[in-house]
Amino acid sequence: MPTVFTHVAVPVCAAIALGTRRLPASAVLAGMLASIVPDFDGLAFKLGIAYGGMAGHRGFTHTLVFALLLGLAGGWLAPRWRMRPAAGWAWITLCAASHPLLDMMTNGGIGIAFFWPFDSVRYFSPWRPIEVSPIALQRFFSPRGAQVLLNEMLTVWAPLLAAAIVVALGRRSMERRHGAAAA
Repeated sequence: MPTVFTHVAVPVCAAIALGTRRLPASAVLAGMLASIVPDFDGLAFKLGIAYGGMAGHRGFTHTLVFALLLGLAGGWLAPRWRMRPAAGWAWITLCAASHPLLDMMTNGGIGIAFFWPFDSVRYFSPWRPIEVSPIALQRFFSPRGAQVLLNEMLTVWAPLLAAAIVVALGRRSMERRHGAAAA
């Protein structure tokens, strides 16, 4: 899995691209939480639940069904964000779904049962540039953990930030043109 720091890259970069008028800070924070919630299944290790089972790590919480269900919270919170419920649902669903999609791009683990319960196959992306993160805290704070963070900066953060900045600059340019045309 990518680190918790990298799972939040998708909502953070989306917020940069879309701006605070479309995504208020509370929606961005909820999106960040939704992007890491799937890894709460790591508690299964402590409970003795098998890694490969649907209740284990990279099981149910890493499915599209889970993301769609978690999105309901976004629909409920949307009025607080001054969004339509469908937009709030879509925002949280996309943030939650980004987690297993990033996990599919790692070079370790057992794959993601993304389409469960319709398909129990565990998938990986054909392109797997992300180094799998050490789970144990002592191994995370080691040279290996630093190597993983550097890999994530180069393979996830840098491309997403570049795309977010391009979109934000384009959006601002269009807003200025429309503002000048209306004046």
